Amino acid sequence: MSEANPEAPSYAPFIGSLGVASAIVFSCFGAAYGTSKSGSGIAAMSVLKPELIMKSIIPVVMAGIIAIYGLVMAVLISGKISLPPKYTLFEGFVHLGAGLSVGLSGLAAGIAIGIAGDAGVRGTAQQPRLFVGMILVLIFAEVLGLYGLIVGIYLYTREN
Repeated sequence: MSEANPEAPSYAPFIGSLGVASAIVFSCFGAAYGTSKSGSGIAAMSVLKPELIMKSIIPVVMAGIIAIYGLVMAVLISGKISLPPKYTLFEGFVHLGAGLSVGLSGLAAGIAIGIAGDAGVRGTAQQPRLFVGMILVLIFAEVLGLYGLIVGIYLYTREN
């Protein structure tokens, strides 16, 4: 432990770095799942209606936005991490909470986007009127990741 400040142990930056890793890793897992699941739906749909491929890219783009949320939080947190006398254990755990908030909500949103996007693009190929309903469901799935980002930014701005 740091002898100058017992509230700033030497492992405090490691806890904050776990927040950085959590934000980017979990949100990218969610984005990757959403992209792959929606992409397989696009591939299956394009056999029947190849003219709808560009319309069906929307779930893939929305899944990619989830990864951007994790990237933003990871960059914000990593900019605040410093050496132990200035970086306390409280800040480390708050940054871990912020990273987990963004990462795990991004994972959940990516899974929801993948499942809804896959079913949505397959259904839109059979019934084009389902497109608007698919977009609405995807927006509600995307907002789960946005909620995590809002909570993460709130935690990130917390002071001692």
